[in-house]
Amino acid sequence: MSHEPQQPRRDPRAPKRPGGARRPALGPVHEEGRELGAFGEPGAGGAGGPGGSDRSSGAGGSDGQGRGDSGGCGEPPAAKSRPGRGRTRPRPRPRRTGLRRALPTWRMVLGACLLFALVLLGCFAAGYLLVDIPPANSAATAQSNVYLYRDGTQIARDGEVNRQSVRLSRVPLSVRHAVLAAEDRDFYSERAVDPSAMVRAAWNTVTGKGKQSGSTITQQYVKNYYLGQERTVTRKVKEFFIAIKLDREQSKADILEGYLNTSYFGRNAYGVQAAAHAYYGKDVGALDTAEGAYLASLLNAPSAYDVAAHPENRPRALARWNYTLDGMVTENWLTLSDRAAMIFPMPQTAGPAAGLSGQRGYIVQAVEDWLTGNGVVDERTLARGGYRITTTLERKKQHAFAAAVDRHVTSRRDPGRAADRNVRVGGASIDPASGRVVAMYGGIDYTRQYVNNATRRDYQVGSTFKPFVLAAAVENGSVTQDGRRITPDTLYDGTDRRQVQGSHGPTGYAPENEDNVSYGPLSLRLATDHSVNSVYAQLAQDVGPRRVRETAVALGVPESTPDLTATPSIALGVATASVLDMAEAYATLANHGRRGTYSLVERVTKDGMELGLPAAPVRQAVSREAADTTTSVLMGVVRQGSGMAALSAGRPAAGKTGTAEGDRAAWFAGYTPDLATVVAVMGQDPDTGAQKSLYGALGLPRINGGGAPAAIWGEFTATALAGSEVRDFELTVAEGAQEDFHPSGDPYEEVSAGPSGDQFGDRPGDRFGDQFGDRTVDRFGDRGGTGDRSTAPGEGEEGPGDGRSAGAAPPSSGTGTIGATQGGVPADGGAPPADGTTGGTTGGTSGGTTGGRPSTAGRAGGGPVSGGPGGGTGRDGWTPGGATGAGGTGGGPQGTGGPDGGGGFPGRP
Repeated sequence: MSHEPQQPRRDPRAPKRPGGARRPALGPVHEEGRELGAFGEPGAGGAGGPGGSDRSSGAGGSDGQGRGDSGGCGEPPAAKSRPGRGRTRPRPRPRRTGLRRALPTWRMVLGACLLFALVLLGCFAAGYLLVDIPPANSAATAQSNVYLYRDGTQIARDGEVNRQSVRLSRVPLSVRHAVLAAEDRDFYSERAVDPSAMVRAAWNTVTGKGKQSGSTITQQYVKNYYLGQERTVTRKVKEFFIAIKLDREQSKADILEGYLNTSYFGRNAYGVQAAAHAYYGKDVGALDTAEGAYLASLLNAPSAYDVAAHPENRPRALARWNYTLDGMVTENWLTLSDRAAMIFPMPQTAGPAAGLSGQRGYIVQAVEDWLTGNGVVDERTLARGGYRITTTLERKKQHAFAAAVDRHVTSRRDPGRAADRNVRVGGASIDPASGRVVAMYGGIDYTRQYVNNATRRDYQVGSTFKPFVLAAAVENGSVTQDGRRITPDTLYDGTDRRQVQGSHGPTGYAPENEDNVSYGPLSLRLATDHSVNSVYAQLAQDVGPRRVRETAVALGVPESTPDLTATPSIALGVATASVLDMAEAYATLANHGRRGTYSLVERVTKDGMELGLPAAPVRQAVSREAADTTTSVLMGVVRQGSGMAALSAGRPAAGKTGTAEGDRAAWFAGYTPDLATVVAVMGQDPDTGAQKSLYGALGLPRINGGGAPAAIWGEFTATALAGSEVRDFELTVAEGAQEDFHPSGDPYEEVSAGPSGDQFGDRPGDRFGDQFGDRTVDRFGDRGGTGDRSTAPGEGEEGPGDGRSAGAAPPSSGTGTIGATQGGVPADGGAPPADGTTGGTTGGTSGGTTGGRPSTAGRAGGGPVSGGPGGGTGRDGWTPGGATGAGGTGGGPQGTGGPDGGGGFPGRP
């Protein structure tokens, strides 16, 4: 049986070969340029051959004659596909990978936006339907605020609201335009709410540009009349919907009238009519454009622009007033010519309620400023009342302060003496350990002198600033221009009008010393005792004015203090910090350089709920060595310098006197380990408010820091600390700053604090008249005229005795023609040198050439022959009475001392 090879079976669907033969099936093989269909057939990319069949999915062979569309060559056209056969599959979308998977698609974003819009629309509709216009809020009639001492006894109660409503027609058109220019210039054309302004205000608040309001006048009116001043989301939402409804139901004129009658203008005045009387004493209809612009300016922040209550606010108030008037010009409500003729209308002083007389009104004002300034409660909300405020003030100390001021100033004023009309007194006392303000004296009476002298910032602090320069020198390890390390014993040139030297030579600044006295070379200790300007200006230059400024701010002087500029003149106290500011800075020195922000408020409650108070964390402002070294030097000012009247406190004390330019203010700032207190006597015209010099006030040639201010300080401190343990300073001074000055006995017990002592600086211990003496004549503060340059030193009309005990008799008389007034200066308050028998003839110079200050013109030659009682010589200075003092040849200022006095500064350069 023969076996013939079998022919391969052909696929009947394969195209026939020429002559009727079929082409073998290709099978599931991909050829270049082809894509198989669903059944393995060539897809759209298949090539047609001659005589192709219409069953083929290729392009060729469509006419049965072997001709295809492509003619068997070139690119075949797309094949026609039948359903289910030869269909081209769509390419799948590439999957999202990586970070793209986390990003929403545009469809998702669009959907979310639409959903958010629907929700927002729904919420708006619900809010509009649910929030109704309520009746006037219950707080429209303000309650009283109660102010308490720390022990819970009441200081004052305020809160009687001054509110008067008027028709809009009674408000001058210029006043209405001023309000719109200041608050909402588009009021008549805008809608009730301004979303863009609200967003802008929110953004400015978030980005640290301060809390801003995006509210229209309509919204502000809603807040004032229908709601409240709370800063909550709920209140803001209600305000939004009520404003929209109100704008639909009331006219713009009605809304503006309501706004003018409910807005708070300060001074407890609600509404423009009450404000017109509070600031200008006239009906609103009588206000001119300038006055209306000032009242409109107050709406932004009443206490920040009240120039009568806070004179230091004048620059800010002027800027706001000008902004308002310029806005009126922009809106064509005021012509340029009328604008140019405007003069700032100074408001009258306020007429406070009778219940705030005495010190009560000053306390209430200071506490309100503290609460609003620290963000505890805003001004308008506080004015609505209902708060119970416990202060840090202690009743005993508060009364002691008022009594001390009355004894040394108020009781000495003479109604017939013109200069006495200008006298003002301010004071503040702080517990260094806690930072609590325990007492504050604002003025003679809040109903008579409205400005709080304890918190005002418009008087120069004078030489009370100099300790900050010394602290900065120690803190920064500063050196002199010639490379010497600065310590309290570093020698400086105290020549009057000496030009300050910089690293590149003279700076062109040459300050005058008090009364143009030249001191020659002397240590920083002595320069501090005598408050030598030429020395401290050079010291500020050596330390660096910028570092001095930084140290003062760190201690407690506000950075925004006017004239706190980084130049050598900063050392002389041209800055205008308040009494309270300076008390805080000195409290930091007393607390060994640790500072906690001072506090006037212990607790605040409303309706049984306690409000949170700002924390006052204690931090090391300057090193302990810098603070304690400064304290050691300031102790010398009290012990034998210009502040000896402070010895009446009967305790170890440190302090510094100061005098403002033109003698317009006299300061004493000092502290014990337990209490830091600052007192200032200021001169101000009661009619114009202008600062005045204190020459002739209280019947004295001049008032200096070592006189009335130091005497008030001493008496107040003695009373405030009575019954408490007497503590010494525990000092850790910088290397090289130790002082070996240890006089026998207790100097703090040698001056009486009673009324028999001389409270006005007649103590000769104030060696250069820094208490009340005429410095150009009397170098020892012995303010009487006959005892200065005549036959008997110390024989002045009221000159007290030897300075060792207040009110003692003058020392025994001498016979010299000039006595010793131009000779030496006693070290411990002793009387001007007098030997009891024979005086010098040309201006005594005894005291030794090593212990005293080097000679200056007019002080050399011819010292007393014998030493008088308690003479003492040179450096030891403590030889008891009867010794013979050697005549000096170099003109040292120490001279021979009074009874048991000291002739020199032992151990001093």
